Amino acid sequence: MKSLRLIFANARYFGPSWVFASINILFGTWAIYIPTVKENLGIDKSQLGIAIFCLSLGVFIVFPFASTIINRIGVGKATWYGVLISCCTSILPLLSPSYYTLMVSLFLFGASNGFTDISMNTLVTELEKKDGAKFMSASHGFFSLGGVLAGLGSFLIGPLDNPVLHMGIAIALVFIVNLLYYKNYVNEIAATIEKETFSLKLLKPLLLLGLISFIAMGSEGAIVDWSGLYLKEISLAPEALWGAGFLGFQVTMTLGRFLGDGISGSIGSVKMVALGTLLSIIGYLLVLTTSTYFAIVGFAICGLGFSAMVPELFRIGGNVKGVDSSKGVSFIAGAGYSGFLCAPPILGFLADNYSLKTSFMVLLAVALFILGATAILKKRRSQ
Repeated sequence: MKSLRLIFANARYFGPSWVFASINILFGTWAIYIPTVKENLGIDKSQLGIAIFCLSLGVFIVFPFASTIINRIGVGKATWYGVLISCCTSILPLLSPSYYTLMVSLFLFGASNGFTDISMNTLVTELEKKDGAKFMSASHGFFSLGGVLAGLGSFLIGPLDNPVLHMGIAIALVFIVNLLYYKNYVNEIAATIEKETFSLKLLKPLLLLGLISFIAMGSEGAIVDWSGLYLKEISLAPEALWGAGFLGFQVTMTLGRFLGDGISGSIGSVKMVALGTLLSIIGYLLVLTTSTYFAIVGFAICGLGFSAMVPELFRIGGNVKGVDSSKGVSFIAGAGYSGFLCAPPILGFLADNYSLKTSFMVLLAVALFILGATAILKKRRSQ
């Protein structure tokens, strides 16, 4: 909790951390209205999956260009501009009059979020280097905290009865707080990053880690995107509880990220991944009961399980013997975001042709795969 005290005591660190929260406030507010958008536009689950794929595609496609832009204008300005662009694009999906405009809107929203994501992570890295402060993990906790705030906002769905107004309130909150703190970081400039050529030698030691990352991040994104619709259509939950699964997932995700480093230091990274996988399996089993309250608790347990899984994969990948740490982390990050990219259309297809419950049965199956993979990881590390 030392990093949390550091953030709250110093505006120089609170500003960047609030950017992490901001991105998830905007994304989470969109996420809780996914069932409403689907119903208003009269689209099926497969079409919704493709639309969400466009959001992920926007995130993914901006990655090759982001670093050049950040280095050219400065990481502080890039982060601030990213916040402004995200505020502008976040409302577009809720204003979309047709399916095709929804796809374009989500692509733009995803691209702006992807740019801001890279900018804010680079900013925190630079501040840690310059100041000798450690608050990266806690900043990611703020990202989850933003999801909690968005989840709490789901209780405004009924009283407001206006998705655009709801998003407008979220945008106002994000913009006003960032306006108060952006001057503390806006002039920061990132150090020049040397480009490294991808090598096929990364594939052998990192393939298993990359596959786990692909599944873990894809599963994490699936819960965010589909939990509301699952509670509505499968659990037949009342409207007031449609966002409760997302809220529970984000609350436990936040808690796990704030506490994960200490637990990992005690039991080790591989055991941490295995523990997280066990928790996610228990969570999925509760979700598959279809009972509204069991499902909500299940989503919350999944959040606790996934909270530290991807950070631990980064940690393992950065310490693979004979592989440069930056290449290891980059490979795992790329595999993980590929999971985000591919999971929505795949699960949408399964939901449309079978049922949404089938999609979550598949998520349970791949969680069991991760559990088996951790046993292989443990054996390789011991060797």
